Amino acid sequence: MTDSEDYRIEADSLGEMEVPADAYWGAQTQRAIENFPISDRRFGRRFIRALGVVKKGAAQANRDLGLLDEEKADAIVAAADEVIAGDHDDQFPVDIFQTGSGTSTNMNANEVIGNRATEIVGGEIGSKEIHPNDHVNYGQSSNDVIPTAMHVAVLEAIERDVLPGLETLREELERKEEEFDDVVKTGRTHLQDATPIRLGQEFSGYRTQIEKGIARVEETRERAAELALGGTAVGTGLNTHPEFPELAAEYISEETLLTFREADNHFEAQAAHDAMSEVHGALRTVAGSLQKIANDLRLLASGPRNGLGEIDQPENQPGSSIMPGKINPVVAESVNQVYAQVVGNDATVSTGAANGQIDLNLYKPVIAANVLESARLIANVSGAFATKFVAKLEADREHCEARVEQSMALATALNPAIGYDKASEVAKEAMKTGQTIREVAIEKGYLTEDEADDVLDPAKMTERVILGDE
Repeated sequence: MTDSEDYRIEADSLGEMEVPADAYWGAQTQRAIENFPISDRRFGRRFIRALGVVKKGAAQANRDLGLLDEEKADAIVAAADEVIAGDHDDQFPVDIFQTGSGTSTNMNANEVIGNRATEIVGGEIGSKEIHPNDHVNYGQSSNDVIPTAMHVAVLEAIERDVLPGLETLREELERKEEEFDDVVKTGRTHLQDATPIRLGQEFSGYRTQIEKGIARVEETRERAAELALGGTAVGTGLNTHPEFPELAAEYISEETLLTFREADNHFEAQAAHDAMSEVHGALRTVAGSLQKIANDLRLLASGPRNGLGEIDQPENQPGSSIMPGKINPVVAESVNQVYAQVVGNDATVSTGAANGQIDLNLYKPVIAANVLESARLIANVSGAFATKFVAKLEADREHCEARVEQSMALATALNPAIGYDKASEVAKEAMKTGQTIREVAIEKGYLTEDEADDVLDPAKMTERVILGDE
C-alpha cells in the first residue's frame, strides 16, 4: 500500500485513482501514465505552451460570451499563464504514444489548469471547484483542442525558430559568396573535372537554396494559421457558442502576436492533417538543402593534403582519439544526421496525416511531436552550421588557382577557337603527357601564347559570353 502522505485520491467516471500528492494532474492523467509506458517521449515546451495558450483563449472567449463565471475564468487564465510561461512543464508526463486524439494530453492540461486554478481561488486541489471538464474544457473537445494546439505550436516554431535559424544561415552564405567571388576553381560534374567556376558562384547556389527554402516554409503559414477550435467532437460545434471559435482565435492571436483564424472547414480540420503534412514537406525539403550544402562543403574541405582541399574548415574540435592533429567536419556531420532524422519524421508525419478515419484523424500526438521535433532540429542545426562552420570557412586560393590550371576541362574553351576535334586531340595529349591544355595547344600551333592567354583565361570561363564578340 502506498504511504497515504505520498498520494491523494482523485476520481473520474471510471472511479478513484491514487495521484501523487504534489501533482497538479488528476485521475485521467494518472490512468494515461499507467496505460502508456511506451517511449519516455513527452511533449516539449512548444506544445505545452500552445496548450496553455489555447486554454487561456478559450476561457477568455467563454467569459466574454457569459458562459463562464468571471472569477473562474480569471483563475483559469492565471493558471494557463503559468503553463504558458513554463512553470508546470513537469506536470505533463503523458507519453506521446497514447490515444490518437490526444485526449490524455488534453485532459492532462485540463486537470493541471483546473487544480491550479482551484488553488488560486483558495480551494483544495482535487476538489474540482474549478472543474477540468465543465470549466477548463468548456465548449471544447480533445478532437479540436489538440489540432489547435498543434497549429499554434507549429506556427510559433516556424516564426520563432525555423525562419530565424535559416535566415542566419542565409546571411553567412551570402557573406561567403561575396568573400569568395574572385576565387576561380575547377567546377565538377559527376565528381569529375568540369569547366571553371568561381567559389562565390557555388556559394550563391547554396544561398539561393536556403532563400527558396525560407520561401517554401513561409508559404505554409496560411494553412498552419487555421484553428480547429470550435468543432468539438466531429466538427459540428456541438455545445459551443457560434461566436466562440472566432473570439478564441482572436485571443490566441493576441497572446502569440501571430495571426490565427477559425478553420475554413471544421470537418477537414479534425478529420485530416494535410496542413501538417504540407509544413513537414517544406521542412523535409529544407533539410535536403542543408544535406546537399553540408556534403558539398565536406567534399571541398576534404584533405587537407590528399583531398580536394579547396576550402579550409574550422578547427572545432580534435577529430580523432587515435590520429593526432586530425580535424573533421563535425558540425557538417551533425547536419547530415539531422537530415536522416527529418526524413524519418517525414515518413511518420505523412503516414499519420494520410490515415484519418471518417471524422477524426487518430495520429494527432505523433504528428505534432514529429513536426515540432523536425522544426527544432532544423532551427538549431541551421544556426550552428552557420556560425560554427560556414562563417569560419576560408578559401585556399593558391590551391584553387593551381588546380584549375591543370584541369582537362579547360579544353572546352578551345571549341569556338579551334573546333571540337582539335580540342579533343589537345585534351587527350595533355592527359597522356601530363602537360596543361595551354601548353599542348601552343605546342601544336593551334594557338599563340597571346591567344592562349585570352582563350584559356579561367576567370573568363566563369561568365556567359557571346560567341564571336571581340
